[in-house]
Amino acid sequence: MPVLERKWWTLIAVCTATFMLLLDITVVNVALPDIQRSLHSSFSDLQWVVDAYSLTLAAFLLTAGVVGDMFGRREVFAVGLAVFSAASLVCGLSTSSEMLNLSRGAQGVGGAIMFATSLALIAAAFHGKDRGTAFGIYGAVLGGAVAVGPLVGGAITSGIGWRWIFFVNVPIGIIAVIITLAKISESKDPTTRRVDWIGVISFSISLFLLVLALVRGNDDGWGSTKIMSLFVGAAVLMTVFLLAEWRQKDPMLDLTLFKRPAMVGVSATAFTLSASIFAMFLYLTLYIQDDLGYGPLAAGIRFLPITVMAFVVAPIAGKLTVRIQSRYLLGLGLLLAAVGMLLMATTHPTSGWTQLIPGYIVAGAGIGMVNPVLASAAVAVVPFQRSGMASGANSTFRQIGIATGIAALGAVFASQIQHKTLAVLNASPLGHQAIAQGGRQLDSALQAGAVRQAAQGITFAPARQALLHAYRIGFSGTLNELLIIGAIVAFIGSVATFVLVRQKDFVPSYAGDGEIPEKSESPADPAPVAR
Repeated sequence: MPVLERKWWTLIAVCTATFMLLLDITVVNVALPDIQRSLHSSFSDLQWVVDAYSLTLAAFLLTAGVVGDMFGRREVFAVGLAVFSAASLVCGLSTSSEMLNLSRGAQGVGGAIMFATSLALIAAAFHGKDRGTAFGIYGAVLGGAVAVGPLVGGAITSGIGWRWIFFVNVPIGIIAVIITLAKISESKDPTTRRVDWIGVISFSISLFLLVLALVRGNDDGWGSTKIMSLFVGAAVLMTVFLLAEWRQKDPMLDLTLFKRPAMVGVSATAFTLSASIFAMFLYLTLYIQDDLGYGPLAAGIRFLPITVMAFVVAPIAGKLTVRIQSRYLLGLGLLLAAVGMLLMATTHPTSGWTQLIPGYIVAGAGIGMVNPVLASAAVAVVPFQRSGMASGANSTFRQIGIATGIAALGAVFASQIQHKTLAVLNASPLGHQAIAQGGRQLDSALQAGAVRQAAQGITFAPARQALLHAYRIGFSGTLNELLIIGAIVAFIGSVATFVLVRQKDFVPSYAGDGEIPEKSESPADPAPVAR
């Protein structure tokens, strides 16, 4: 078979798998309210639908790259596809929140394997100008998956049910596995590497304990023995991870990379962007569907301003990296995200979704500005031979940001919406009637975001309307607080980026004639730049 055909088959398989992987991150958000009603999930269950996936993706990403180097990237990539597809089938068949969340965790493992080996497969198959073209297509696929995710998720959920957002992965995954095994050439790293088991175990369990503490803090009490033990356990295991990585010859994460302030800066950028605006997508979805009453498809359409804006700005920002230092683009992008969230933090009980549009546009521009520049800068601040680890670390910080951001914001959400709604109800006689008829079910409904269902059990119509009105007041006030917190996180990231991502820390790239170009911020080889 001609080499040209085989390498383009590689690109097709990798892009298909990556599109499926990234789509599954964004497509789930608009389906969450339907999942909640179908499986009778609590609010913490909803958090885990997203966090279980993000945590395992973050925990296994760096290790998956090492496994691919050791055993062959094609074979490992195919295994990742198979795990992801099988887990997707179980997600669709789930009959309980626990079953769904466990299978989402398995999806994350498969996703980590796919994501960690995808770029290496493309880099091994393409050379010269074709490599630049391949990575350009790969980047467009990544941006497209993020842009259409909410719309696709809404259409599937509204049309044939939330389970099909997982079922559709199965035939796509099977086809991708067949293409991978039949058409992709094998590639391995000639150097001998080993799996850092101490690093994997300590890192993954530490993150799990941290997120579990944040999710359970309101229910169990922040000062309780259980929650404090979880926090202490997370800290101890993270210390074990750092010590293990520092002492090992072949660590999962080379901590010496962080001696460069710019590496710390780009990692902070990845974390704060995800912990702010990306973590907010869950709560914006709940606002649009649970509070404003839109269906999944209508909600997906109403996310288009932010996703389309990000998609449009991204290629422009990518081209500007050759003229403007990365620190300015990254810092400005995070600042725009912060301003966008502040503009969104103006909702009130009678506002419609259009109140969010100015913030959507500004935040979308910020996301579009950060993403391509961050992908390039993450590998340009380390020696070329460490670009793969740097890219993996950057993706890991993104997933940690999403997982911890959702958990931390969820802790605020669960406590504040209950407090604010009950305060409004207690201020009126009709509110007292709503509380009396709602009983204990009302308290759990407030924490779970299922007030509309609870309101159906209130027979006195004025009391029912009083409950829904109080809920809108509580929801909009709580959402505004979350958006302000997100804006603060993004602003801190912006300042850190401006300070830490110094031009002098960028590694010069050698041109074809052996000279070092001045003020270069990204390697000449398109492969790491596209990461």
